[in-house]
Amino acid sequence: MDIPTDTRGPRTAARTAALCGGYFLVLLDVTVVNVTLPSIGSALHMHGAGLAWVVDAYTVPLAALLLAAGALGDRLGHRPIVLAGFAGFGAASVLCALAPSAPVLVGGRALQGASAALLLPGTLALLTAAAPDDRTRTRTVGLWAAAGGAALPAGPLAGGLLTALAGWRAVFWLNVPLIAAALAVLAALPSPEAAHPRPARTGEAPAGKAGAPTRAAAEEPPAAAP
Repeated sequence: MDIPTDTRGPRTAARTAALCGGYFLVLLDVTVVNVTLPSIGSALHMHGAGLAWVVDAYTVPLAALLLAAGALGDRLGHRPIVLAGFAGFGAASVLCALAPSAPVLVGGRALQGASAALLLPGTLALLTAAAPDDRTRTRTVGLWAAAGGAALPAGPLAGGLLTALAGWRAVFWLNVPLIAAALAVLAALPSPEAAHPRPARTGEAPAGKAGAPTRAAAEEPPAAAP
């Protein structure tokens, strides 16, 4: 069977890296701020419940909007929704990194969470749409799942290292070049949904699969901060 060139080679590798990287960043940002909370509290005069909102303002809209975002992608196409999610996530990361006060930081985290909900379901949907056969699809989904599995434990390690080396704002600056690179790749490539239309299937939708680890992480309480 003829496989279009867009389904293999460097373009496929770039698309896979961008989409798996987006999933990685979404889950990384669930846990990366936990170890930075004492530094954030000292800098922005936040304590107790206020600090908890630095975590909850991200996870609550992410979990709440995930299924709706997946349905929106099914209706309008996942590529534009994913691109909007990446752009919003990057802008929100800049807002968090520059936040001069607690309300601005919490608002930035809420925008991050809403944007993450937009991009997350589409990462899996676009990866599966680009796969030319079941074997490739299984391998690609495995890479996507591995990226998510690595992100949650990597968060506290990355957060601690960045905070020690460059301060808590570096945790948010980290996202910006990675998001910009992913946006550039995805904007330059054609949508795999147009090249490989797939009939609707019964069973759990990609949004449901994508959301499972996120919803589980959102239920975990943030690390206690003095």
